[in-house]
Amino acid sequence: MSAARTLLSIVELGGYPNFANLYQSRGLTVERADSMRKAVKLLKTLQPRVIVAEFNYQTDFRDRSSNLETLMATVSKLPDTRVIVFFEQEQRDKLDKLMNHFHFFDVLSFPIDEQALSDTIDRALVE
Repeated sequence: MSAARTLLSIVELGGYPNFANLYQSRGLTVERADSMRKAVKLLKTLQPRVIVAEFNYQTDFRDRSSNLETLMATVSKLPDTRVIVFFEQEQRDKLDKLMNHFHFFDVLSFPIDEQALSDTIDRALVE
């Protein structure tokens, strides 16, 4: 499978539409992980062009503030991978702090606008 045409969807919390059909309509092969641990394990063999993940801020993490820090440490070794983050608007300030340390291709707040996601995916495939 071509990494240039692969998308890794990390759905830990869910509660929003399954966008697999949208991703596939862009010619992407979709891999899915239901935990960050499984996603990071997949990244040992898979180098997707796009990763879509949820921002999950948690105060009980001992050494980090969210689920994305582990992911981004791994993705930093994959320069051609674009990370798109879904987030709850009330957690925007926490996400902004994380964005001071990591580069995300784009961030989209819930509810996810399907056209905005489609446009973002299209940009990620050409940039």
